Amino acid sequence: MELATPHAPADASAQASRGWIRVENLSVRFTSRHEEVLAVDDASIEVKPGEFVTIIGPSGCGKSTLLNVVAGFIKGNDGCVTVDGVPVDGPSIQRGVVFQQYSLFPWLSVRQNVEFGLKMKGMRRFARESSARTLLGLAGLLAFENHYPDQLSGGMKQRVGIVRALATSPQVLLMDEPFGALDAQTRVVMQEILTNMWQRFRLSVLFITHDIDEAIFLSDRIYVMTARPGRIKAEIKVDLPRPRTAEMTSSPAFATLVQQLRQLIREESLAAMGTELHDGALGGFATEVGPGGVCNIVNG
Repeated sequence: MELATPHAPADASAQASRGWIRVENLSVRFTSRHEEVLAVDDASIEVKPGEFVTIIGPSGCGKSTLLNVVAGFIKGNDGCVTVDGVPVDGPSIQRGVVFQQYSLFPWLSVRQNVEFGLKMKGMRRFARESSARTLLGLAGLLAFENHYPDQLSGGMKQRVGIVRALATSPQVLLMDEPFGALDAQTRVVMQEILTNMWQRFRLSVLFITHDIDEAIFLSDRIYVMTARPGRIKAEIKVDLPRPRTAEMTSSPAFATLVQQLRQLIREESLAAMGTELHDGALGGFATEVGPGGVCNIVNG
């Protein structure tokens, strides 16, 4: 990936802060046995220090690919990706990552999972135990410090994953659909827990989701990606006050943002399906199926 020197932030306070992510003109191509696939095309985004930014778009549009480049797991083919002006050339302890899949070590206790990164940094045992217990207390998990992952619910596992990512004091937190596998009720609670923890730590967060309500509730700004190859179609500013509360989701301002995003994403979802949908395909069958079922139509 060709690396360029990024422009300076607009103000001195941003320069003094940590966690300034810039993705400039990023393109990512994957080569299979028979063809080359352009996953991300000329995408540019920015996450300012202490900002919560979400990327949303149809399945397969390159959201996770873009995040994986910022994480340093894969390299782009063109463009520039920097954190605080330093080019991203591989994974770093300064970029915490939380995945949709529960990535805890099953043979370690909850506290030992949180301590893992601190141990790798060489922190002494007493200090890392103290730090882990403090973070678990903030997440409401201190009572479960000696439990193992298979003894926890899905929501609790993700809380441990978030705390573990925060334990090493990263500059940024990268989250790839972390609540996608949770039930609706747990997901709403986890969103409130995350936004409360974010307000306490004020890290820069880059968040990936398919959920429109989730994107609005959590974010300062939202980038909408097109169908593959993924480009940035729109940038939406979320002008809702903080702290965010569940009551906000029924406000007219929230509903307006939902409608705006729904229309943008619907257009791209239909584009992603391409020729699989033809005129009238979403309107159901144009004829009565009858008691014989679909076989009457298929067999003519």
